[in-house]
Amino acid sequence: MSGHDGRSARKIDLTDVNWRKSTRSSGNGACVEVAFVGNSVAVRDSKETRGAALVISAAGWTAFLDGTRFGRSGRS
Repeated sequence: MSGHDGRSARKIDLTDVNWRKSTRSSGNGACVEVAFVGNSVAVRDSKETRGAALVISAAGWTAFLDGTRFGRSGRS
């Protein structure tokens, strides 16, 4: 398996990680959960806890959070 840049994607074991939801979550089921795994951050749908998780670098997660805080959509 390889990523979009041609590098090999590595499998990260998420079996025993500590998933957490935002304290601002309203409980309506439209939430994501995150888990910090080394230098990576895993993100999953809180309704589909056995489903797939997106794993990104800690730097990528920080950039995402900064973009949401400052209203950047990432669109041109």
